[in-house]
Amino acid sequence: MDTALREELAAILTEPGQSVAARLDAAVALAEAADPRAFETLVMLLNYRDPGLAEIAARALARLGDPRTARAAAALATNPLRVAYAAPPIRLLVTLRAAEAVPALVETLRRLLAEPESPYWRIALACVEGLGDLGDRRGEPLLRAACGDARLRQAAEVALARLG
Repeated sequence: MDTALREELAAILTEPGQSVAARLDAAVALAEAADPRAFETLVMLLNYRDPGLAEIAARALARLGDPRTARAAAALATNPLRVAYAAPPIRLLVTLRAAEAVPALVETLRRLLAEPESPYWRIALACVEGLGDLGDRRGEPLLRAACGDARLRQAAEVALARLG
C-alpha cells in the first residue's frame, strides 16, 4: 500500500463525522499494512456493542502485531462493567497466546462463576474454552469448578482433558 493511501486511511480514523463502518474499514486496511495508527481505533471497536464488528477488530489486531494489544485485550476482558462485550477480547488473548491471557481468563471466569445467576454464561464459556486451548494448568481449579454449571460442564470437561 502506498504512502498516500495510508495517509488517506489514517485521516478517516480521526475525521469528525466518519461512520463506524468507515473507521473499521480504514483501520483494518491499515492493520493489513502493519500501520500502528490502526491500533486505537481497533481497540475501541474490540469492545464495541456489535459482536460482529468486535470480531473483525480482533482479527485485525491479531494481524497488526502491536505489542500493546495483549494488555489492551486483557483490560477489556476483565472489565466487570463491560462483561457483556468481553468475548472478542477473550478470544483475541487466546489467539495471541499472550502472557496476559491465562490471568485475564481466570479472573473473568472466577468472577462469573461466583455469580451463578449471571446472564453472561457465554462469556464464561469463552473463558472455559480459551483455558482449554491455552492448556495452562493455572486454569485447572476453575475448570473443575465450571463442571458444576450445567451450561459449562461439557466444555469444562473437554478443556480439562486437553490439560492432560
